[in-house]
Amino acid sequence: MQWSSILRAPWRTNPEPQRQLLASLLQLAWVVEARDPYTGGHLWRVAQFSRLLAQAAGLSEAEVARVALGGFLHDLGKIAIPDAILGKKERLNDEEYAVIRTHPESGLRLLGAHPLAQLARDAVLLHHETPDGNGYPYGLRAEAIPLVARIVGICDAFDAMTSTRPYRAGMPIAKALSIIRLELGRQFDAEMGELFLTLGESDALAHIVGHSDEGIPLERCLSCGPTIVRPREAHAGDALYCPACHSEYTLAAGGAGVLPSGRQDPARALSIAPDAALIDRLVEQHRAALV
Repeated sequence: MQWSSILRAPWRTNPEPQRQLLASLLQLAWVVEARDPYTGGHLWRVAQFSRLLAQAAGLSEAEVARVALGGFLHDLGKIAIPDAILGKKERLNDEEYAVIRTHPESGLRLLGAHPLAQLARDAVLLHHETPDGNGYPYGLRAEAIPLVARIVGICDAFDAMTSTRPYRAGMPIAKALSIIRLELGRQFDAEMGELFLTLGESDALAHIVGHSDEGIPLERCLSCGPTIVRPREAHAGDALYCPACHSEYTLAAGGAGVLPSGRQDPARALSIAPDAALIDRLVEQHRAALV
């Protein structure tokens, strides 16, 4: 298969304005993710899984970067999902799930005519399409689903399975991989799925699962589990917050976990600024997408 014809750069001009535009898109995605109290680090993890899978597929450096960026931006449309659904502590009912299913098209509308929209359009709109035609929003089948969406779809599902939710603990990696294997050709693209299984079985994914940045695991809230995102630049004594229950914690000396302060501060818990340093690193890591 000729991968180079599938993913293309949107435009070729002075790269610095493009980097600034890309940073703005990543900041927007970060803010959208911050609205969901149980998915801290999800976008970073999906981007990293997607990068590894694209590399395993033999894509060029620029194509790998575009796939990884699609992984980070894929959930933009969740900005249109009500807080009551995003933050629900029980499984969603049919009506609520129908609302969740609107997020790909909402994401496409949010991208609009952004100059870099082409970097993420297929990932945002089509990451829930499945080879058997039972996905959404269009019920596309097999090769009709763009490669980037097939890759991000696998990585998104894997992260969902291995992440903790209020109603269940995250699955062990081996169990999540076994589910992917059973669904090859139906929910997951067979070719990309086999490559992903090889990555998982070689232990290439373990350092990403449960983390919000390279080498930084999610911190545990005593009530809500692993929900607390710790910025790399945080220092001992800094206040961190559980986005679910708004409990305040302080970072222990040496970054060895967090300590409960016994306070709650909903205003500060809900107004955390985007991690500018992480976004700068992502822009630098994926600058090849702008070439």
